[in-house]
Amino acid sequence: MAQSATTPTAIPAKKAVAEPGLFADYATLFKLRVSVMVVITAGAGFYLGSLASGISPFHAGMLQALAGIAVVTCGSSALNQALERRTDALMRRTSNRPMAAGRISLAHGLLLGFAAIFLGSLYLAQTTNLLTGTLTLLTAVGYVGIYTPLKRITVVNTFIGAFPGALPPLIGWTAVRGVIEWPAVALFAILFVWQFPHFMAIGWMYRDDYAAAGIRLTPTQPDVNFAARSTVIQSLFYAVLMVPVSLWPTWLGVTGRVYEVVAAVLSLAYLWYTIRFARITQSPNAQASRNYARDLLKASVIYLPLLMAAMMLDAKGRLLF
Repeated sequence: MAQSATTPTAIPAKKAVAEPGLFADYATLFKLRVSVMVVITAGAGFYLGSLASGISPFHAGMLQALAGIAVVTCGSSALNQALERRTDALMRRTSNRPMAAGRISLAHGLLLGFAAIFLGSLYLAQTTNLLTGTLTLLTAVGYVGIYTPLKRITVVNTFIGAFPGALPPLIGWTAVRGVIEWPAVALFAILFVWQFPHFMAIGWMYRDDYAAAGIRLTPTQPDVNFAARSTVIQSLFYAVLMVPVSLWPTWLGVTGRVYEVVAAVLSLAYLWYTIRFARITQSPNAQASRNYARDLLKASVIYLPLLMAAMMLDAKGRLLF
């Protein structure tokens, strides 16, 4: 039956989307998933350093070290978002972050960030040692003060940013040992090299978003074919390098042969996904290229925890409880 012209047409009301609460906004501001990964890698360094010292890693000192590292990491994330609030607002994947959306003010974010970095570093210096507190503070300075501004200036920012990104396991080691030693350097090298295929995959997945916000990355270079080739070359270089670097702890006597075999298998699998990612050079604008990047990203986030777990399970030293 035809509806009368005088009868108003019913228009379904749009469901109101509730804004995140303050605690949810804090979780985003502090990048909790990233912070958890930092704590895990720092914990691995603490664990290995404890075994090297002949002591149990399971004591109050571990909780104190990881708590301090977590607080500084959260503060760094807050300051990072304070500096990037305008660029975050231009990207779909970050436009709803609390500072980009205006739900947390600049003053609020800055206060939280500076307080967390200062108090967390001071806490570490008092409860662990001065070296650990200083390294953690320098990590925050490098991430917020150097890497973040460089993202709008040069594609070299990825290389620079890999340094603070690789320091957590080294910091975990120094929290126990009080000095920087070759096993700690090996842990740093593993995190440093691992980051490049990981970040290249992220950069390629969101290259349009990053380009719109003016973020300078290898994948966002104007010539898409050149960008694809450069992205693949860097990814492959570091994925190949990952194989010997992942075996370094065994060569230093930190782990046994079981870890060596597991690390070799995992690293070759990581390399395989990176080689598969190289297909983006065939059709850079195709959706399939994003799929290859997404698969490499998934492989990278599975690879690192498995590698760290194998390292800890096969670490040499007496585990005391």
